[in-house]
Amino acid sequence: MRLLEQRHEVVVWAPAKVNLFLEVLGKRPDGYHAIATLLLAIRRFDTLGIREDHSGAIQLHCNRSDLSTGPDNLVVRAARLLQERTGCPRGCRLRLIKRIPMAAGLAGGSSDAAATLLGLNRLWQLELANSDLEKLGAELGSDVPFFFHLPAAWCTGRGEIVTPVAFPRALDLVLVCPSFGCPTAAVYGWVQAPEEPLDGQAMLAAAAIGDVEAIGRQLHNRLQPAAMTIAPRLAEFVERVEALRPAGTLMSGSGSTVYAVCRDRVEASRIAKELRKSACGDFAVHVVRSCSAQLPP
Repeated sequence: MRLLEQRHEVVVWAPAKVNLFLEVLGKRPDGYHAIATLLLAIRRFDTLGIREDHSGAIQLHCNRSDLSTGPDNLVVRAARLLQERTGCPRGCRLRLIKRIPMAAGLAGGSSDAAATLLGLNRLWQLELANSDLEKLGAELGSDVPFFFHLPAAWCTGRGEIVTPVAFPRALDLVLVCPSFGCPTAAVYGWVQAPEEPLDGQAMLAAAAIGDVEAIGRQLHNRLQPAAMTIAPRLAEFVERVEALRPAGTLMSGSGSTVYAVCRDRVEASRIAKELRKSACGDFAVHVVRSCSAQLPP
């Protein structure tokens, strides 16, 4: 993540992610599913501005009126968790500008939570190590720890065990974000773990050398059939993208975003242009690149 410290404000840019590979290994005793997934951060950012509140209160304001800014919001939960665990009496005013689509499988909420922990650690001068922030993040959501290990990582357990992966080149992607979302719990409720799960080694090998064609061939998401059962229109979006012949097409996370892995920026622009011709207000199209180790806004 990119953090900028100004005179009276800390600003953090929180990226989205896509899953290049996601296998479900089975149900755990704690009710979660064991997974193995390759996550890649992409250059679609929420922006979080954080200022001191000398009353000790935590206040969140957002440009999206349809997003709760109350105690259920992951940003507020992250701030309160950090307050409680450190005993810090200081408060904050948080200003969140949402650009990452919500309920779309892009982990915008998890990224915002990680940005909150990172930004408040700086604002409140707590001097916690990233490993400490990562542990707190794991209490908030399975995807949160990943955002302390950008730009790419292999994640296991329920997603909170993170092993950074070198990614030698940027990928050009086109995101297709339907107007509807897919509830994560409902999708996992429908998924069936295979008797012989894929191990993801072919994908990791393709990623290690930056082979776009091989990455496209190895794309895999065990949640996609379950999401299509809940939201049958997802199949239509997958078919639209596949018809334009990118290197690969996949749904991210538990949906509803479908993305194309493109061979270069020219192909990404062409595919986006074709998709926008058919847009009727029921989906948005974004051309993005994957993040590098440094994340300028």
